[in-house]
Amino acid sequence: MKKKYLTPIVGLLLFAIPSMAAAQDIQNVSENNVDVIDGFSIFPNPATGDKIHVKSNIGHTKQIKIYDVLGKQRLFKVLVGEELDISSLNSGVYYIEITEHKITKSLKFIVVNE
Repeated sequence: MKKKYLTPIVGLLLFAIPSMAAAQDIQNVSENNVDVIDGFSIFPNPATGDKIHVKSNIGHTKQIKIYDVLGKQRLFKVLVGEELDISSLNSGVYYIEITEHKITKSLKFIVVNE
């Protein structure tokens, strides 16, 4: 009778242990990822005015590309400071791609024109 209960448990462990190890490897890779812009932030999000602030601890010149949800590039700017003029953008959802010191970060942001 013990054999009937033991077989499914052993089978479950055989499949669960490798997947747990793979999950741990993925976590280790993401924790040691060097492609992170230190202290990166973009605000306000959602943007309600004509400007957003793009900050990081690196402080280098940033290359900014903004795309609409269809993938069409709507804005390109080389940003020296931290204030980005977005007055040319209509209300909607956009993707912003920031490249600073050979590191690229992409995220979604929303523009709400009043």
